[in-house]
Amino acid sequence: MDQSSKSVMIVGGGFAGVALAKKLNNQPGFEVTLVDSNNYNFFPPLLYQVATGFLEPSSISYPFRKFLRGKKNIRFRMGALKKVLPGEKKIVLSNGTLNYDILVLATGATTNYFGMEQVQQNAIPMKTLSDALAMRNTLLNRLEEASRTTDLNYKRKLVTFVVAGAGPTGVEISGMFAEMRATIIRKDYPDLIGKNLGEIYLVDGGDAVLKPMSPNAQQYSQKSLEALGVHVKLKTTVKDFINDTVYLSDGSTIEARNLIWAAGVAAKTFEGIPADCYGRGKRLIVNAYNKVEGLEDVYAIGDTCLQNTDAAFPNGHPQVAQVALQQGTNLAKNLLHPQQLKPFTYVDKGSMAIIGRNKAVADLTKPKMRFGGFFAWMIWLFIHVMSLLTLKNRLRTLTNWVIAYFSKDQSFRMIIRPQDREETV
Repeated sequence: MDQSSKSVMIVGGGFAGVALAKKLNNQPGFEVTLVDSNNYNFFPPLLYQVATGFLEPSSISYPFRKFLRGKKNIRFRMGALKKVLPGEKKIVLSNGTLNYDILVLATGATTNYFGMEQVQQNAIPMKTLSDALAMRNTLLNRLEEASRTTDLNYKRKLVTFVVAGAGPTGVEISGMFAEMRATIIRKDYPDLIGKNLGEIYLVDGGDAVLKPMSPNAQQYSQKSLEALGVHVKLKTTVKDFINDTVYLSDGSTIEARNLIWAAGVAAKTFEGIPADCYGRGKRLIVNAYNKVEGLEDVYAIGDTCLQNTDAAFPNGHPQVAQVALQQGTNLAKNLLHPQQLKPFTYVDKGSMAIIGRNKAVADLTKPKMRFGGFFAWMIWLFIHVMSLLTLKNRLRTLTNWVIAYFSKDQSFRMIIRPQDREETV
């Protein structure tokens, strides 16, 4: 490395980390190392489509090393962050130690079970690509088990789904389950037709689904889900999940083997970072330029940071992709032009969610427009395809969607059990 160059360590290869790395690509004076515990980037908004067999994993993921080809000042290091040594300007990974001049934490968030041990142990999370593949295997195995058991009560439990959290992920996966029940499961599992087909519940503590969106979008989404046969239970939270029984805050219970957890996230914490650097949701408190308060040359972007300096978001920004992308881009500009620091201001471009075939909602802010139905569904498809990392990802995903749309079917319903004999690095 050129002695005059600054070593920038980016920990986390999600939306924020990749956005920052792309902007620092081939910039003189910067040697960048991108660190991630996986050797691939993936697109979280479409995890549930991998989990339900509508997309293959490679449609929404891409190897970091292939992505970084030709980027001469960026290197990749696979490893999990274990400890930060701010005084020594070092980070300790699961497989070694690295020095930095500038450290950027873009480690995202992890599933938050709110201290419920049984839920954490037995529910199905939806946060990583590994989670999605595990969920696909679990659900397919339970459908197979349901098709052969003669115990009717147990059969119903196996094909009953409770989705906790009525944000975009919860709404989208509930709608997907409902459509699969009406088409694919009926065709592939004739033993489960009728009363044995189970129920789908969407549970949330708020008073509406898709709480951040407009009332019109909320009402349209709830009515559409209910028309698909989803039972929407609002102002209700999951309190426990024991012995195939989901216990709810209103005192009721649901007999089910499947609790899909999409109810909350929390940022990751790391040894070596003082406790007073963390705020609500374990997010690192940063100033207007995403510098972690109390630490030198340490920054945080994306879901892992809490920024209260943006007048429009005094309680911090939502943990969504657009915030991460914009923070990564803004930090890159500030690192490149330290004499012209620009405070971060989030530009909200809107929200959207897909409910089912030909059904979606979209609240756009620039221009300010609201859509529901087929047109919103088309907007959702276009934006999600264009948001994928590479042209190959976009073409593969679009092809799979077109086939699934016209056939009302999908072909990635394989139970694959990979076994890695080597210990994770």
